[in-house]
Amino acid sequence: MQSISSPPLPKCPYALPNPSPPLFFHHPTKNPTCLSFLPLKPLTHFTSHCSLSLSLSHTKPTPNSHSQSDSDPYNLHTLLLQYSPSSEDPTTSSSSSRNNQAGPESPFEDQTEKVGNMWLADLKAALGQRLNFGAIVLSARVFVRDQHLALPHVSVPDIRHIDWVELHRRGFKGVVFDKDNTLTVPYSLTLWGPLGSSLEQCKSVFGPDIAVFSNSAGLYEYDHDGSKARELESAIGIKVIRHRVKKPAGTAEEIEKHFGCKSSHLIMVGDRPLTDIVYGNQNGFLTILTGPLSLAEEPFIVRQVRKLETALVSTWSRTGLKPMSHRLLPDGMQCVKHPPTL
Repeated sequence: MQSISSPPLPKCPYALPNPSPPLFFHHPTKNPTCLSFLPLKPLTHFTSHCSLSLSLSHTKPTPNSHSQSDSDPYNLHTLLLQYSPSSEDPTTSSSSSRNNQAGPESPFEDQTEKVGNMWLADLKAALGQRLNFGAIVLSARVFVRDQHLALPHVSVPDIRHIDWVELHRRGFKGVVFDKDNTLTVPYSLTLWGPLGSSLEQCKSVFGPDIAVFSNSAGLYEYDHDGSKARELESAIGIKVIRHRVKKPAGTAEEIEKHFGCKSSHLIMVGDRPLTDIVYGNQNGFLTILTGPLSLAEEPFIVRQVRKLETALVSTWSRTGLKPMSHRLLPDGMQCVKHPPTL
Protein backbone atom coordinates (compact mmCIF):
# COMPACT_ATOMS: atom_id res chain seq x y z
CA MET A 1 0.00 0.00 0.00
CA GLN A 2 1.41 3.25 -1.05
CA SER A 3 2.04 5.69 1.75
CA ILE A 4 1.06 9.25 1.31
CA SER A 5 3.17 11.90 2.94
CA SER A 6 1.90 15.38 3.59
CA PRO A 7 4.06 18.45 3.23
CA PRO A 8 5.20 20.04 6.50
CA LEU A 9 3.14 22.87 7.87
CA PRO A 10 4.62 26.31 7.53
CA LYS A 11 6.26 27.53 10.69
CA CYS A 12 4.40 30.26 12.49
CA PRO A 13 5.39 32.13 15.67
CA TYR A 14 1.85 31.58 17.00
CA ALA A 15 -0.10 28.44 17.73
CA LEU A 16 -2.67 27.51 15.12
CA PRO A 17 -6.21 27.56 16.49
CA ASN A 18 -7.96 24.19 16.60
CA PRO A 19 -10.33 22.48 19.00
CA SER A 20 -7.61 21.13 21.24
CA PRO A 21 -5.03 23.89 21.86
CA PRO A 22 -5.94 26.27 24.66
CA LEU A 23 -6.07 30.04 24.90
CA PHE A 24 -4.04 31.95 27.43
CA PHE A 25 -5.97 33.48 30.33
CA HIS A 26 -4.92 36.20 32.76
CA HIS A 27 -4.72 35.56 36.49
CA PRO A 28 -3.70 38.43 38.82
CA THR A 29 -0.91 36.64 40.61
CA LYS A 30 2.77 37.25 41.25
CA ASN A 31 4.77 35.15 38.72
CA PRO A 32 4.93 37.07 35.40
CA THR A 33 6.45 34.18 33.45
CA CYS A 34 3.96 31.36 33.86
CA LEU A 35 0.89 30.78 31.71
CA SER A 36 -2.38 29.05 32.50
CA PHE A 37 -4.84 27.92 29.91
CA LEU A 38 -8.55 27.68 29.13
CA PRO A 39 -9.99 25.44 26.39
CA LEU A 40 -10.86 27.12 23.13
CA LYS A 41 -14.17 26.51 21.36
CA PRO A 42 -13.79 24.62 18.06
CA LEU A 43 -13.46 26.76 14.96
CA THR A 44 -15.55 26.02 11.88
CA HIS A 45 -12.94 27.10 9.38
CA PHE A 46 -9.33 28.10 9.01
CA THR A 47 -7.99 31.45 7.94
CA SER A 48 -4.74 32.23 6.25
CA HIS A 49 -3.55 34.29 9.24
CA CYS A 50 -2.13 33.10 12.55
CA SER A 51 -4.30 34.50 15.33
CA LEU A 52 -3.72 34.38 19.07
CA SER A 53 -4.91 36.28 22.14
CA LEU A 54 -2.09 36.80 24.60
CA SER A 55 -2.08 38.08 28.13
CA LEU A 56 0.33 37.87 31.01
CA SER A 57 -0.41 35.53 33.84
CA HIS A 58 1.06 35.68 37.32
CA THR A 59 0.01 32.30 38.67
CA LYS A 60 2.50 29.81 39.92
CA PRO A 61 2.83 26.59 37.91
CA THR A 62 0.13 24.05 38.68
CA PRO A 63 -0.22 20.41 37.70
CA ASN A 64 -2.59 21.51 34.90
CA SER A 65 -0.08 23.95 33.43
CA HIS A 66 1.73 22.89 30.27
CA SER A 67 5.49 22.86 30.23
CA GLN A 68 7.47 24.61 27.54
CA SER A 69 8.77 21.34 26.13
CA ASP A 70 5.43 19.67 25.36
CA SER A 71 2.96 22.49 24.84
CA ASP A 72 5.08 25.34 23.52
CA PRO A 73 6.58 23.99 20.32
CA TYR A 74 6.72 27.41 18.75
CA ASN A 75 8.67 29.08 21.59
CA LEU A 76 5.76 31.19 22.81
CA HIS A 77 7.33 31.34 26.24
CA THR A 78 10.37 33.13 24.83
CA LEU A 79 8.16 35.46 22.82
CA LEU A 80 6.10 36.47 25.79
CA LEU A 81 9.17 37.17 27.90
CA GLN A 82 10.25 39.76 25.38
CA TYR A 83 7.03 41.70 25.92
CA SER A 84 6.50 41.12 29.62
CA PRO A 85 6.93 44.25 31.82
CA SER A 86 9.90 44.45 34.13
CA SER A 87 7.79 45.65 37.06
CA GLU A 88 4.61 44.52 38.78
CA ASP A 89 1.29 44.58 37.00
CA PRO A 90 -0.07 48.13 37.38
CA THR A 91 -3.39 46.70 38.52
CA THR A 92 -1.83 45.34 41.70
CA SER A 93 -2.22 47.41 44.85
CA SER A 94 0.31 50.04 45.82
CA SER A 95 0.85 48.28 49.12
CA SER A 96 1.94 45.07 47.40
CA SER A 97 4.34 47.00 45.20
CA ARG A 98 5.73 48.84 48.21
CA ASN A 99 6.19 45.58 50.11
CA ASN A 100 8.03 43.97 47.19
CA GLN A 101 10.29 46.93 46.47
CA ALA A 102 10.86 48.82 49.71
CA GLY A 103 10.16 46.26 52.42
CA PRO A 104 7.33 46.29 54.96
CA GLU A 105 7.80 49.92 55.99
CA SER A 106 9.15 53.00 54.32
CA PRO A 107 11.21 55.19 56.70
CA PHE A 108 10.29 58.30 54.71
CA GLU A 109 6.54 57.61 54.93
CA ASP A 110 6.83 56.72 58.61
CA GLN A 111 8.56 60.03 59.35
CA THR A 112 5.97 61.93 57.30
CA GLU A 113 3.18 60.32 59.29
CA LYS A 114 4.83 61.32 62.58
CA VAL A 115 5.26 64.92 61.44
CA GLY A 116 1.63 65.00 60.33
CA ASN A 117 0.43 63.72 63.70
CA MET A 118 2.50 66.30 65.57
CA TRP A 119 1.21 69.07 63.33
CA LEU A 120 -2.39 67.97 63.96
CA ALA A 121 -1.83 67.86 67.72
CA ASP A 122 -0.32 71.36 67.68
CA LEU A 123 -3.29 72.65 65.68
CA LYS A 124 -5.71 71.09 68.14
CA ALA A 125 -3.75 72.65 70.99
CA ALA A 126 -4.08 76.11 69.45
CA LEU A 127 -7.81 75.64 68.92
CA GLY A 128 -8.26 74.08 72.34
CA GLN A 129 -6.84 77.16 74.03
CA ARG A 130 -9.56 79.23 72.39
CA LEU A 131 -12.56 76.91 72.68
CA ASN A 132 -13.25 74.47 75.51
CA PHE A 133 -16.20 72.46 74.31
CA GLY A 134 -16.41 70.52 77.58
CA ALA A 135 -16.75 73.78 79.49
CA ILE A 136 -19.47 74.93 77.10
CA VAL A 137 -21.52 71.79 77.74
CA LEU A 138 -21.08 71.90 81.52
CA SER A 139 -21.79 75.63 81.58
CA ALA A 140 -25.32 74.93 80.38
CA ARG A 141 -25.90 72.85 83.51
CA VAL A 142 -24.36 75.55 85.69
CA PHE A 143 -26.55 78.25 84.15
CA VAL A 144 -29.74 76.25 84.63
CA ARG A 145 -29.45 74.68 88.07
CA ASP A 146 -25.93 74.62 89.58
CA GLN A 147 -24.84 78.27 89.63
CA HIS A 148 -23.16 77.76 93.00
CA LEU A 149 -20.51 75.58 91.33
CA ALA A 150 -19.06 78.69 89.63
CA LEU A 151 -18.69 80.62 92.92
CA PRO A 152 -15.24 80.28 94.56
CA HIS A 153 -14.66 79.88 98.28
CA VAL A 154 -12.03 82.62 98.13
CA SER A 155 -11.40 85.45 95.61
CA VAL A 156 -8.07 87.31 95.42
CA PRO A 157 -6.31 89.52 92.82
CA ASP A 158 -3.40 87.02 92.59
CA ILE A 159 -1.64 84.40 94.71
CA ARG A 160 0.31 87.03 96.70
CA HIS A 161 -2.92 87.62 98.67
CA ILE A 162 -3.12 84.00 99.88
CA ASP A 163 -1.99 83.10 103.40
CA TRP A 164 -0.35 79.72 102.82
CA VAL A 165 0.59 79.27 106.45
CA GLU A 166 -3.04 79.63 107.58
CA LEU A 167 -4.26 77.19 104.97
CA HIS A 168 -1.71 74.60 106.07
CA ARG A 169 -2.66 75.16 109.69
CA ARG A 170 -6.29 74.51 108.79
CA GLY A 171 -5.43 71.02 107.62
CA PHE A 172 -4.88 71.38 103.87
CA LYS A 173 -2.19 69.07 102.54
CA GLY A 174 -1.46 70.37 99.05
CA VAL A 175 -2.04 73.03 96.41
CA VAL A 176 -3.05 72.58 92.77
CA PHE A 177 -2.44 75.53 90.44
CA ASP A 178 -3.81 76.34 87.05
CA LYS A 179 -1.13 77.64 84.67
CA ASP A 180 -2.28 80.32 82.19
CA ASN A 181 -3.02 83.68 83.85
CA THR A 182 -2.57 82.09 87.28
CA LEU A 183 1.17 81.40 87.40
CA THR A 184 2.21 82.50 83.91
CA VAL A 185 0.87 84.85 81.26
CA PRO A 186 -1.01 82.97 78.51
CA TYR A 187 1.12 80.60 76.41
CA SER A 188 4.24 81.31 78.46
CA LEU A 189 6.23 78.57 80.17
CA THR A 190 7.94 80.82 82.73
CA LEU A 191 6.64 82.13 86.04
CA TRP A 192 5.30 85.69 86.10
CA GLY A 193 8.05 87.54 87.98
CA PRO A 194 6.08 89.29 90.77
CA LEU A 195 4.68 85.94 91.96
CA GLY A 196 8.09 84.49 92.77
CA SER A 197 8.16 85.29 96.51
CA SER A 198 4.63 84.00 97.14
CA LEU A 199 5.30 80.78 95.27
CA GLU A 200 8.51 80.22 97.23
CA GLN A 201 6.58 80.68 100.47
CA CYS A 202 4.00 78.15 99.27
CA LYS A 203 6.81 75.67 98.59
CA SER A 204 8.31 76.25 102.03
CA VAL A 205 4.95 75.52 103.67
CA PHE A 206 3.68 72.59 101.59
CA GLY A 207 7.03 71.19 100.45
CA PRO A 208 6.73 68.92 97.41
CA ASP A 209 2.92 68.76 97.70
CA ILE A 210 2.38 71.40 95.00
CA ALA A 211 1.43 70.72 91.38
CA VAL A 212 0.12 72.28 88.18
CA PHE A 213 -3.06 70.93 86.60
CA SER A 214 -3.56 72.78 83.34
CA ASN A 215 -5.61 72.56 80.15
CA SER A 216 -2.44 73.24 78.17
CA ALA A 217 0.85 71.93 79.60
CA GLY A 218 0.40 68.32 80.71
CA LEU A 219 -2.85 67.61 78.86
CA TYR A 220 -2.20 64.56 76.65
CA GLU A 221 -4.44 65.76 73.84
CA TYR A 222 -2.43 68.94 73.26
CA ASP A 223 0.90 68.42 75.02
CA HIS A 224 1.20 65.06 73.26
CA ASP A 225 4.89 64.45 73.99
CA GLY A 226 5.00 66.14 77.42
CA SER A 227 7.56 68.72 76.25
CA LYS A 228 5.58 71.70 77.55
CA ALA A 229 5.12 70.01 80.91
CA ARG A 230 8.84 69.29 81.24
CA GLU A 231 9.80 72.85 80.28
CA LEU A 232 7.37 74.32 82.81
CA GLU A 233 8.61 71.98 85.53
CA SER A 234 12.16 73.07 84.84
CA ALA A 235 11.22 76.77 84.91
CA ILE A 236 9.13 76.90 88.09
CA GLY A 237 10.24 73.80 89.99
CA ILE A 238 6.73 72.36 90.34
CA LYS A 239 5.44 69.01 89.13
CA VAL A 240 2.98 69.13 86.22
CA ILE A 241 0.31 66.44 86.43
CA ARG A 242 -0.36 64.69 83.12
CA HIS A 243 -4.04 64.10 82.46
CA ARG A 244 -6.48 63.23 79.68
CA VAL A 245 -9.64 65.26 80.31
CA LYS A 246 -9.93 69.04 80.18
CA LYS A 247 -11.31 70.97 83.11
CA PRO A 248 -14.08 71.30 84.16
CA ALA A 249 -14.89 67.77 83.02
CA GLY A 250 -13.35 64.75 84.66
CA THR A 251 -12.77 63.52 88.20
CA ALA A 252 -10.03 64.21 90.72
CA GLU A 253 -8.61 60.69 90.46
CA GLU A 254 -5.32 61.67 88.83
CA ILE A 255 -4.74 64.49 91.30
CA GLU A 256 -5.61 62.37 94.33
CA LYS A 257 -3.26 59.66 93.12
CA HIS A 258 -0.46 62.19 92.77
CA PHE A 259 -0.93 63.70 96.26
CA GLY A 260 -1.98 60.52 98.02
CA CYS A 261 -4.96 62.13 99.75
CA LYS A 262 -8.57 63.07 99.15
CA SER A 263 -9.38 66.20 97.15
CA SER A 264 -11.16 67.67 100.20
CA HIS A 265 -7.67 68.25 101.68
CA LEU A 266 -6.42 70.05 98.57
CA ILE A 267 -6.66 73.61 97.24
CA MET A 268 -7.49 74.45 93.62
CA VAL A 269 -6.19 77.86 92.48
CA GLY A 270 -7.21 79.23 89.07
CA ASP A 271 -8.44 82.27 87.16
CA ARG A 272 -11.52 80.89 85.35
CA PRO A 273 -14.88 80.43 87.14
CA LEU A 274 -16.36 78.06 84.55
CA THR A 275 -13.30 75.82 84.30
CA ASP A 276 -11.03 75.91 87.37
CA ILE A 277 -13.68 76.78 89.94
CA VAL A 278 -16.45 74.55 88.59
CA TYR A 279 -13.99 71.64 88.37
CA GLY A 280 -12.70 72.25 91.90
CA ASN A 281 -16.13 72.65 93.49
CA GLN A 282 -17.70 69.59 91.92
CA ASN A 283 -14.73 67.48 93.05
CA GLY A 284 -14.54 68.74 96.65
CA PHE A 285 -11.49 71.08 96.57
CA LEU A 286 -11.21 74.39 98.36
CA THR A 287 -11.40 76.79 95.41
CA ILE A 288 -9.51 80.09 95.13
CA LEU A 289 -10.23 82.41 92.18
CA THR A 290 -7.46 84.78 91.10
CA GLY A 291 -7.65 87.72 88.73
CA PRO A 292 -5.96 87.29 85.31
CA LEU A 293 -2.31 88.31 85.13
CA SER A 294 -2.54 89.70 81.59
CA LEU A 295 -5.35 90.03 79.07
CA ALA A 296 -3.15 91.28 76.23
CA GLU A 297 -2.01 87.80 75.21
CA GLU A 298 -5.44 86.18 75.40
CA PRO A 299 -7.35 85.50 72.15
CA PHE A 300 -10.38 87.70 71.53
CA ILE A 301 -12.92 84.91 72.11
CA VAL A 302 -11.36 83.99 75.46
CA ARG A 303 -11.57 87.62 76.61
CA GLN A 304 -15.26 87.71 75.72
CA VAL A 305 -15.98 84.47 77.57
CA ARG A 306 -14.08 85.81 80.57
CA LYS A 307 -16.27 88.95 80.60
CA LEU A 308 -19.37 86.77 80.54
CA GLU A 309 -18.07 84.61 83.39
CA THR A 310 -17.24 87.65 85.53
CA ALA A 311 -20.66 89.20 84.91
CA LEU A 312 -22.49 86.00 85.79
CA VAL A 313 -20.54 85.38 89.00
CA SER A 314 -21.10 89.01 90.10
CA THR A 315 -24.81 88.79 89.34
CA TRP A 316 -25.27 85.51 91.19
CA SER A 317 -23.35 86.83 94.20
CA ARG A 318 -25.42 90.02 94.35
CA THR A 319 -28.63 87.99 94.37
CA GLY A 320 -27.50 86.27 97.57
CA LEU A 321 -26.17 83.03 96.11
CA LYS A 322 -23.43 81.57 98.31
CA PRO A 323 -20.53 79.29 97.39
CA MET A 324 -20.44 75.73 98.60
CA SER A 325 -19.23 75.40 102.18
CA HIS A 326 -15.95 73.72 102.99
CA ARG A 327 -15.51 72.08 106.38
CA LEU A 328 -11.80 72.98 106.75
CA LEU A 329 -12.37 76.68 106.00
CA PRO A 330 -15.90 77.90 106.78
CA ASP A 331 -14.85 81.54 106.25
CA GLY A 332 -12.72 82.11 103.18
CA MET A 333 -11.54 85.53 104.33
CA GLN A 334 -9.47 83.86 107.05
CA CYS A 335 -6.80 82.93 104.47
CA VAL A 336 -6.63 86.28 102.67
CA LYS A 337 -3.84 88.81 103.26
CA HIS A 338 -2.54 91.95 101.62
CA PRO A 339 0.22 91.43 99.06
CA PRO A 340 3.81 92.24 100.03
CA THR A 341 5.34 95.53 98.92
CA LEU A 342 6.89 95.21 95.45
